[in-house]
Amino acid sequence: MNAEFPLERLADEDFWRTRFPALTIGVPQDDFAACALANAARVKADDRMRREGYFQASDPGLVDLATPLAGAISGLAAAGAPPVFAFLFDQAWAAFNRQTRIIASLLGPDYQVLPDFWAWHVDPQGGEAGWRPHRDRGFAALAPDKTPLSLTVWIPLTSAVPDNSCMYILPADKDPTYGTPQDRQYRVDLPAIRALPVEPGDWLCWNQAVLHWGSQTSHFAASPRMSMALEFQRGTMAPLNTPLLGTLPVPAFDDRLRLICKQILQYAHMYPLKPELAAVAKGLIR
Repeated sequence: MNAEFPLERLADEDFWRTRFPALTIGVPQDDFAACALANAARVKADDRMRREGYFQASDPGLVDLATPLAGAISGLAAAGAPPVFAFLFDQAWAAFNRQTRIIASLLGPDYQVLPDFWAWHVDPQGGEAGWRPHRDRGFAALAPDKTPLSLTVWIPLTSAVPDNSCMYILPADKDPTYGTPQDRQYRVDLPAIRALPVEPGDWLCWNQAVLHWGSQTSHFAASPRMSMALEFQRGTMAPLNTPLLGTLPVPAFDDRLRLICKQILQYAHMYPLKPELAAVAKGLIR
């Protein structure tokens, strides 16, 4: 982080309010409403989740949230700060809370939000890529009948297309090791790979056993890809990570900051982490 984001001010709520005036902290979201899918879309989403391990949906209410959040992530990236600090703001939590009805239909009404989330600024001009092929939790994230025990919701804040690293997925029914203890042995039939280009207002949901990744960018891409993801689990099972955050979390500023520090440390294997930021994160968690 450069001088624009002094480490000693990370816990200063006024600093964040002043730096990103288009976003709020601790202000009820007037535009919050639970999104619902039309019946035909709901049936299709259920069928695709069961057969292919994921679905794509549309929520026009996300469009107005995407613009200020993308602006914050762009500013964070320019200052060398992890984009996950966007979760300090109300709008990030509102975007995921809008999907409560659909998540509840998949995981049960007492589902829990996991303390596992991230935000991305994938820059084509820097030759960047999304996260490499992986399964979020693997076969243990499926019940014996192959219904999901946990889910990831991924929300684009900008256009996400093949040139600037959209998501790619290997559909579950095309994956010979999906749902098995051998699922770390990736056996990919290349024509089965599916690109998932999306625009603000769209969102993706996949179970945590499906193989997916963010692609390598092209130098010819018009703009960076910015996005956010949050994870969920059934409320009837033991926590997959702690602390569980409830069904519709709107954490206080101090709790948001500690959760963000947790993300920075638990995903340090994915990004270079400056020792001074790691030290501050550990201190704030304590």
